[in-house]
Amino acid sequence: MSAPTANFSSIPILDYSLLSEPSSRETFINELRHALINVGFLYLKNHPVPQATVNKLTEYAPKLFDLPQEVKDKARMQNSEHFLGYSRLGTELTKGQVDLREQWDFGTKHKCRWQKGDPDYYRLWGECQWPDEALIPGFRETLETYLEEVKQLSYQFSSLVAEAFGLGPKGLDHFYETKELPIQHRGKLVKYPVVTSGSDQGVGPHYDGGFLTFLLQASPHKGLQVQNLSGEWIDAPPIPGTFVINIGKALEFVTRGLARATSHRVLSPKGDAPRFSVPFFRGISPQIRLADEVLDFPPEILKLRSQRGTVAATDSINFSEFDREPSGKVSLIGRVKSHPETAEIHYPELFKELFPNGYSGKGSAY
Repeated sequence: MSAPTANFSSIPILDYSLLSEPSSRETFINELRHALINVGFLYLKNHPVPQATVNKLTEYAPKLFDLPQEVKDKARMQNSEHFLGYSRLGTELTKGQVDLREQWDFGTKHKCRWQKGDPDYYRLWGECQWPDEALIPGFRETLETYLEEVKQLSYQFSSLVAEAFGLGPKGLDHFYETKELPIQHRGKLVKYPVVTSGSDQGVGPHYDGGFLTFLLQASPHKGLQVQNLSGEWIDAPPIPGTFVINIGKALEFVTRGLARATSHRVLSPKGDAPRFSVPFFRGISPQIRLADEVLDFPPEILKLRSQRGTVAATDSINFSEFDREPSGKVSLIGRVKSHPETAEIHYPELFKELFPNGYSGKGSAY
């Protein structure tokens, strides 16, 4: 097992087809281990999600945002205790600066299972808000198919992550689904409009909160950037036929820093066309307390963490509650901070706790 380099200047590209042969499988696992520990980001090519499904969803993305404003507002997030639905341009902040993006939040098929006496964070999962089928025929079926396909890939990939860390292919399974509480996974369609002056912050520096994010860059624009160990911003441009996969804070926390959550941001597009992207966030059990989890890594794997070097101070500080709260509560706190106008309606007690003096009209998760 070779020692990793201390920094990175590009995002590694992993070939999923290497898993089809025993002779090349080990190469993939070694490359995955390096990406998890030293980069926190990777491209995945030759993955099993059909390109036809990806192409169809990519064609729908502009149509979804081109719907009349009153149609989009009818499905606004404020209607939903699950924080699912439409958000107008510029309603979120990162580090005090407006994020120039318009977005729809969706999730995999799910019926809310919250009952009186259950923790409030069980209410995070539930049914989506959809635009009228007559106005965008076929969109719902296309997105539901896409989310299901990426969900299945995420299960397979999680098993590979566990294997790369020496835990065996089922080593992370207990963080995931149970019969009593099936997991909902979340996704977004995001539009970054062209900006000709002023701030170019599509979304500011941040970490993702869960275990894994699978990102489809659904237009050819550059914009995604990843912060390396020394704090430099590295471009992660779109590569056709790939997903960008990155590590979230929950996986970093539970692996005691072995997996690396990496600060990233999106710059607004240049030129004459907006940028579109579709992130998928792999869910974990809301009940699990990551601070109570102890994973038994082989010594040779743990050694790789110490060889990585020290991560410089980054611009991202979000998702710091895993040391004391169950994962569902951490997710709910993040939602309330990002979307206080929705939280004030559906979670008034937590809203008052986090915003004792009210809020300025825009959410700010970090």
